[in-house]
Amino acid sequence: MIIGVPKEIKNNENRVGVTPAGVTELVRNGHTVYVQATAGEGSGFVDAEYEAAGATILPSIEEVYGIADMIVKVKEPIESEYNLVKDNQLLFTYFHFASHEPLTTAMIERNAVCLAYETVERADRSLPLLVPMSEVAGRMAVQQGAKYLEKPLKGRGILLGGVPGVRPAKVLILGGGVVGTNAAKIAAGMGADVTIMDTNLARLRYLDDIMPANVNTLMSNEYNVRQLLPTHDLIIGAVLIPGAKAPRLITRDMLKDMRPGTVLVDVAVDQGGCIETCKPTTHENPTFIIDDVVHYCVANMPGAVPYTSTQALTNATMPYVLMVANKGWKQACADNAELKKGLNVVNGKVVYAGVAEAFNLPYTPVEEVL
Repeated sequence: MIIGVPKEIKNNENRVGVTPAGVTELVRNGHTVYVQATAGEGSGFVDAEYEAAGATILPSIEEVYGIADMIVKVKEPIESEYNLVKDNQLLFTYFHFASHEPLTTAMIERNAVCLAYETVERADRSLPLLVPMSEVAGRMAVQQGAKYLEKPLKGRGILLGGVPGVRPAKVLILGGGVVGTNAAKIAAGMGADVTIMDTNLARLRYLDDIMPANVNTLMSNEYNVRQLLPTHDLIIGAVLIPGAKAPRLITRDMLKDMRPGTVLVDVAVDQGGCIETCKPTTHENPTFIIDDVVHYCVANMPGAVPYTSTQALTNATMPYVLMVANKGWKQACADNAELKKGLNVVNGKVVYAGVAEAFNLPYTPVEEVL
């Protein structure tokens, strides 16, 4: 198979879809890899490393899309890439279709085969290709939240961990999954007073067992959320429904209950956000203020730490990329139930129920396209 690795062109996205180590594995399995010039530089990988691993360097993104059977990326194609997608071309990347109708429409019109990292799902409901970036995003959410609590950045002017004789900041985490757990670990390690909320009582029991004493668990419901908002300094939205829009847990009217300088970090913003007032921002302009509340809503948070993120991501994706390259997408998805759940759009048909429901589109069972 011919695999293309374009350079990411989303604002301040420095990750790359395949590392030189990944190229080595693909070439060793008999595949041809084309990498766009400088695609890996943001993550610390220069063109010479890709060439040494067996890749061919192409100067432009148009050439990469033009020659490849499968495109391996990190983030969804942006508008300038839509027309580069060929008929029946396979794209393997993060899509988050349910939060972006123009992207969904474009991929349907381009007759593409869209395999989404975020919906590849194991039998235990875990999401192996989302986990590594969720781990990074959860940890970064606290780093960024701590920074934006500083007064020069319009925050409350509070040190997350406090100091002897001064109480630490209060951190509220909505969601006890991978993002929430990693956020709680970092916030607790920095000395904050942490509360993590979830609707799953079994998950709360587990978190209560493994977390340090400065992390409290609480059942998530609107009443409890409203009770805590006036007293918490940093609020992290970490809710995910695979392949569907995130539920709105904080509404516009709740902002009035928060103190000026409170910081909101919505990690779920690339799935539509769990905070009503959040809209996607970039690393270039990461925050905005509504009702004196600081909103940090960068949709590709791990892109700020690409050296770590790229390696963490490709550690998880490469076995699946190899599977698809070796067998072709149809056979690979027919043989592997995890990969099959990654199919979202196939040759003009929406084959993932959450995406069809989000935009009231016709739904085709995935078995009909295999």
